[in-house]
Amino acid sequence: MARIYENSLPGRSEQELWAELHYENARSGGEWLETRLLTCGARTNPWYQECSDYVCQQGEMISFDTDMIGPYGYCADLSRSWTCGYTPMTAKQSELYSAAVEQISHNLEIIEPGMSFREFNAKSWQIPQKYQPYRYSLAAHGVGMADEWPVIPLHPDFETAGEGHFEENMVLCVESLIGEKGSESVKLEVQVVVRDRGIERLDSFPFEEI
Repeated sequence: MARIYENSLPGRSEQELWAELHYENARSGGEWLETRLLTCGARTNPWYQECSDYVCQQGEMISFDTDMIGPYGYCADLSRSWTCGYTPMTAKQSELYSAAVEQISHNLEIIEPGMSFREFNAKSWQIPQKYQPYRYSLAAHGVGMADEWPVIPLHPDFETAGEGHFEENMVLCVESLIGEKGSESVKLEVQVVVRDRGIERLDSFPFEEI
């Protein structure tokens, strides 16, 4: 992710930025990447467009999801967003980014072993209506050799979820995707392990300062 960040300059294409992650993964003895989810500007919304030869412009949001099997077979499923050229965020970008950080922070704070997925859903951060049409489908999911059970849908879709509860030593990814009609999207995702008194973060790459 640091390689992507260091090369997030105007004139670089989405594919060129994505190649920095591939390069470092291969150089470090990693294995494979499942997706090509890195987009810039208006192409961040709707989410799930794959990277292209689109050239990123100064001030545009760059958002990505690693979906990576790295060195030692370690699954690193992480997302970050920042601006091309490291420009200060606009008011709208700051609003979206702040909401994404709030969602991640709130949901991390409430996870504990023994909590049922239904209880987590009831206590989880409730995404505002204006963001719901552009929401991510999941609040959290498990990680083993790759993405795996549990799959915990975001609250508007929770009735499709199976029953279960968080267990000690379970590894989870906690997700946020925030966007609205006509805006860019901010994608954040962190990876944690459930401990006896809460969670322990497994990723260290920082969020942006607003």
